[in-house]
Amino acid sequence: MTSHAACPACTAAPAAAGVAAEGAGEVHHIALPGIHCAACIRGVEGTLARVPGVRAARVNLGRRRVRVVAAPGRGAAPALAALERAGFEAHELDEGAAAATEGDAAGRALLARIAVAGFGMMNVMALAVAVWAGAGETTGALFHWIAAGIAVPALLFSAAPFFGSAWGALRGGRVNMDVPIALAIVLATASSLYETAHATGAHTWFEAALMLTLFLLVGRYLDHRARTAARSAAAELAALELPRATVLDGAGRRTVDVAAIRPGDRVILCAGARAPVDGTAESAAILDRSALTGEAEPASVPAGAPVCAGEAVLGAPLVVRATARAEDSTLRRLAALIEVAETGRHRYSGAAERAAALYAPFVHALAAIAFGLWWLATRDLHTAIGVATAVLIITCPCALGLAVPAVTASVTGRLFRDGVLVKSGTALERMAEVDCVLFDKTGTLTEGAAALPALGDQTAGIVLALARSSGHPVSRALAAALAGRRAEPVEAIRERAGMGVSGLWRGRPVFLGRGADGTVLRVDGRQIALPLREKLRPGAAEAVEALRAAGCEVRMATGDGEARARTLAARLGIDRVHHSLRPEEKAALVTMLQREGRQVLMVGDGINDAAPLAAARASMAPASALDAARVASDAVILAADLRAVPRTLAWARTAHRRIAQNLWISSAYNVVAIPIAFAGIATPLIAALAMSLSSVTVVLNAVRR
Repeated sequence: MTSHAACPACTAAPAAAGVAAEGAGEVHHIALPGIHCAACIRGVEGTLARVPGVRAARVNLGRRRVRVVAAPGRGAAPALAALERAGFEAHELDEGAAAATEGDAAGRALLARIAVAGFGMMNVMALAVAVWAGAGETTGALFHWIAAGIAVPALLFSAAPFFGSAWGALRGGRVNMDVPIALAIVLATASSLYETAHATGAHTWFEAALMLTLFLLVGRYLDHRARTAARSAAAELAALELPRATVLDGAGRRTVDVAAIRPGDRVILCAGARAPVDGTAESAAILDRSALTGEAEPASVPAGAPVCAGEAVLGAPLVVRATARAEDSTLRRLAALIEVAETGRHRYSGAAERAAALYAPFVHALAAIAFGLWWLATRDLHTAIGVATAVLIITCPCALGLAVPAVTASVTGRLFRDGVLVKSGTALERMAEVDCVLFDKTGTLTEGAAALPALGDQTAGIVLALARSSGHPVSRALAAALAGRRAEPVEAIRERAGMGVSGLWRGRPVFLGRGADGTVLRVDGRQIALPLREKLRPGAAEAVEALRAAGCEVRMATGDGEARARTLAARLGIDRVHHSLRPEEKAALVTMLQREGRQVLMVGDGINDAAPLAAARASMAPASALDAARVASDAVILAADLRAVPRTLAWARTAHRRIAQNLWISSAYNVVAIPIAFAGIATPLIAALAMSLSSVTVVLNAVRR
C-alpha cells in the first residue's frame, strides 16, 4: 500500500525537449507509477535527456512507463538514479514480461469482421429490397446471384469465430451457443444457394445470415472491449521483478541476471533500489516495506535481519546475502497467490452464459421438432429444411448475445465519464451482489500527505530544500505538501540513513529528520516540530456513509499497527478494523469473509493488496495504485473522490436490473417468434426484421438513462 508524493513535474515541469531520435543500444523499461499528465512526460523525458549514455527515452503515459535506449554496458542504473533525484518513483521492469501484455490483435480482427459483415449486409439488403419491390424474374435471378457473390465470402470471413468455436465444441463432444449460430448460418446460406440455383425469384436468406452475423459480432466485440483491459496480475508482478542485479565476489562487482543469483551470493543495492531476491542484510538499514506489507512508516532493521524481494532500501547502499533464488522469492509466492485467487474468480458464470447453457439444446430441439413435423406433414424435404432453418434463424440469439454486452458497454461508459474504468466483463454483475466493502488504508482511504502547521517562507523553504534531496517517504510527503513554496539555497546537504538530512543555510547548520516527538526541523538552535498526519482521500467519509446507507458492511484491512489503524477508522466511522496484516493474511481474510456468506468488494492500491483484490468477489483500485493492484482489480478509480465507490455499486445494481430485463425481452421475443417460424410463414424479410427489432429493443433498454 504505497502512497505516492505529488509528481514534481505537475507543479514545475522541466523545460526540456526530451530525447528525440532513438539510437541503437540496450533497451530498458522503467515503471513510473506516479506520472499522470503531459507535464510528467516532459519532466521524465527532459530528465533522461540529460543523463550521459541515454540515447532515447519515450514515455507511455497510459502504461505509466518509459522505454529507455542506453549505450551498451551503461545499464538502467543511471536513468533510475536521475529519475529518483528528480522526484519520480521509478522501478526497472523486465522488458520481456512487460511486452508480453501488449497489443490487441483479437479486437482488431473482430472490428475487421464487423466491417465486412456490415458492408455485405447493406449491399445484400439493397438487392433483396429490389427483389421484394417487384423486380422481374431475370433481374431477380441476377440479383440473387450477385447477393450470393457478396454474402458467401463475407460470411466465410466474418462468421469464422462462430464456425471455429462450434467445431471445437462438437469435436470435444459438447454443445455451446455457437453451435446453433453456426448451424443457422450454414443452413441459411446453403438453402439460399439452392434456391438461387434452382428457383428463379425464390426467397433467399443471405441478408438474414449476414444480419445475424453482424449483430452477434457487435455483441462479441462489446464483450471483448469490456475484458481486454484485464491482463494477468501475476505477469505484472513478474515485470516488477528486477531483470539484473550487481553481485559482489572475489573479482569485484559484476552484473548478472537475477535468475543466476544463488543462495549465499552477495547483492549490493543502491539507495532507492528494490531487493531482487530474498536475503539477509549485512548491515543495519532502513527499508521501505510499504509495497509488500502496507506499513506506512519505514522499518529500521539490524544486521542479519531478513530482506524480502520487492522491499526498497532507503538512505544508504546495502549489501544483501541471498537466502533463496528469484523463483522462490516473496514476489513469486505473491504472484502464485494471485493466480490461484484469479482462477477462482474467473469461474464466475455471467447471466448470459447461464442463459446460453439452456439456450443451445432448446433451439436444437425446436429445429429438430419443426423439421420432423413438416416432413411428416408434407413429405417435402426442401420445405422441412426451410422451416427448420427459419426456426434456427428467427430464434438465434442476437438479442441474447447483446443483452449483457449492451448494458455493460452503456454503464461502463457512464462510469468512465464519472471517473471509474471498469475492466472485467462480469464485474458489474458481481458488484451488484456486494454486501461487504473492505478498504485498504494507506494510499486508498488516505493520501499519505503531510498536514503541516503554518510555516514562514524561510522555514518552509529550508524544509523543502532538505526534503527534496531525500528519497525517504516522510521527505517525499513534506516535499509534496510544500510543492508551491520556494526552496531556500541549502548547501552541503548530507543524509544520514534513518536519522535525517543536514546541510548549511547561509553558513548555518540546519537539520531535518527524526526528533523525540516525530519529524523536526532544527535551525539556529531552534527546533520546529513538523507533525505529520495522514490526509483523508477526498470523499472517504462520505463514501463510507453512503455504503452503509446502501446496506453494505464497511471494514478496514491494513498492514499498519493497531493504534494508527483505529485512529483513522474512528475518523471515518468504520467499526471493524483488521490491522497488522501481511499480504497472505489479507487474502485469507477475504476468503474467510466470503466463506461466511459475504460478497466482498476489496478496494486497495499496493502489491500487498493484489492477492486480496484478485480473491474478492469484486475489486477496485485507485489510479495512483501500483500496476499489480490496478491489473488485479475489476475497476480503476480515475477520480480523486472515493464517492466513486458507492456510485459504482449503485450503477452495478442498475445494470443488473437491466440485464434481467433484456433477458426477459429476449425470451418474450422468442415466445412470439417461435410460433411464426413453426407455422412456416417466416419469410426471410420477416426473420430479418424480427431479429433487428429484438436487438434494437435490447440496445435501447440498455442505453436509456
